[in-house]
Amino acid sequence: MQDLNELIMDQLFWIVGIFAVLILWLLIWNIVQGSKLKKIRKKYEVMMAGTGVENLETLLIDLKVQLDQVEDEHGKQQRQLELLEKAIPKQKAKIGIKRYNAFAERGSDLSFSLAIINEAKDGVVVTGIYNRDGSYVYAKPLNKGASEYTLSPEEQEAIILAIEEA
Repeated sequence: MQDLNELIMDQLFWIVGIFAVLILWLLIWNIVQGSKLKKIRKKYEVMMAGTGVENLETLLIDLKVQLDQVEDEHGKQQRQLELLEKAIPKQKAKIGIKRYNAFAERGSDLSFSLAIINEAKDGVVVTGIYNRDGSYVYAKPLNKGASEYTLSPEEQEAIILAIEEA
């Protein structure tokens, strides 16, 4: 045992030196890590400033809830948009009107043909014929720009005007 004590006493300078270097290195390491932690804390405080939330976990949970609400609303709007995209081509939005004098010998351009169609050229053509004795209105259905009833030249022109409408 005395030999061990003598060995330790002989090497005590080196042992203390190694421990001193180790302690010095750990102290420097601790200072470096403390400065890094201080920078991270400042960034964290800047990020959390004005949120009214105490910690990052609560902030992330709130953001997740808000994101879920936004995604739900987006899905709802996407479904509505798809319904509108299906309904719009069916709307009778193209209109063509041709005014004319049905009786060349008397009167003026009080007669008309009105075509109301959609993108597929489905719809109706309405014709109003006016003379001094009376007024008559006729409606003819259209399917792909044609009708099962005979179309007058004015009705055909009203259909062409509606098709050309942009």
